[in-house]
Amino acid sequence: MFYKFLYPLVKYFSGFNIFRYITFRAVYAAITALLISFLLGPVLIKRLKKLKLGQEVRADGPKTHLAKSGIPTMGGILIILSVLISVILWQDLDSLYTWLLLLAVAGFGLIGFIDDYIKIIKKDSGGLKARFKLIGQFVISLIIVVVLYLGKTEHTTLLYLPFIKNPVMDLSFYYIPISVVLLMMYSNAVNFTDGLDGLASGLVIFIGITFAVLSYLTGRVDMSDYLNIPYIIGSGELTIICSALFGAAVGFLWFNTHPAEVMMGDTGSLALGGVIGVIALIIKKEILLIITGGVFVMEIFSVIIQVAVFKLTKKRVFKMAPLHHHFELKGWKESKVVIRLWILGGLFALLSLSTLKIQ
Repeated sequence: MFYKFLYPLVKYFSGFNIFRYITFRAVYAAITALLISFLLGPVLIKRLKKLKLGQEVRADGPKTHLAKSGIPTMGGILIILSVLISVILWQDLDSLYTWLLLLAVAGFGLIGFIDDYIKIIKKDSGGLKARFKLIGQFVISLIIVVVLYLGKTEHTTLLYLPFIKNPVMDLSFYYIPISVVLLMMYSNAVNFTDGLDGLASGLVIFIGITFAVLSYLTGRVDMSDYLNIPYIIGSGELTIICSALFGAAVGFLWFNTHPAEVMMGDTGSLALGGVIGVIALIIKKEILLIITGGVFVMEIFSVIIQVAVFKLTKKRVFKMAPLHHHFELKGWKESKVVIRLWILGGLFALLSLSTLKIQ
């Protein structure tokens, strides 16, 4: 909004020229999201407590989690509001990418909100039935992917692998189903990871920083040419939403760190996973996302492996899935599990950035 309405006024006052710089808008997008979180956080937490929208704890989970029962959930509303407001204020509203990202945040967030609503208000621990949740994720993902495919650039359907300079193949029409699966899978990966105080929000901080750097470089013809990465026209604007994700995650972590005052719930986790997946699609880092969000990938695959092996052998690979619960049942304190997984998240982020020169 600021870019659209204030930058044209540069002919009257040269100071408005600052709004043309992505770096300036990215920094203030992060600050805006952070301040919104700080300002609205206490109000939202108080409101959620008043409405008695408390956390439902799994009876078969770690016994230490029983103390979390009743902690306000649906805190993802705070993340969504912070990101949406920040992006609308600082990102280029004439960019198609902006609206696709806003759709991802709002669409996946709505699915998560419905799930949380059913769990808490309707007192149904199962929440939104799995098939309906997957259908909703499929529809949102399909809309986004089809729009990207119809407006494709020379790079859209090409598959790039980390550490390899040139694309390895053209997915052609198969880009659509593969991308839809990626968005659904990553949305659920963040959802599975959101089980410990500060775990998911802390990991999103690393991804926000990493993708902000990658988006900025991908959107600059000089830097992308120097680094031998695909140049995507307009992708530099994604730096703003990546910065907003960073700011919102930091702001939410203020209230979500152990012992948490509020939980993000499916409302926040599905939205975060979905929008991160869309960013990866746009800047052609779909496969690199497996490294960047390595902890999220470990979490969802721990669930897949646990379910598959149990159905085949009636035995469990992990003490409990997702993976963070396995470590808790091994005797690790919750804070130790979180910090160690944060360390892994930081290492994965650094490894992702190293691919810019190692290829």
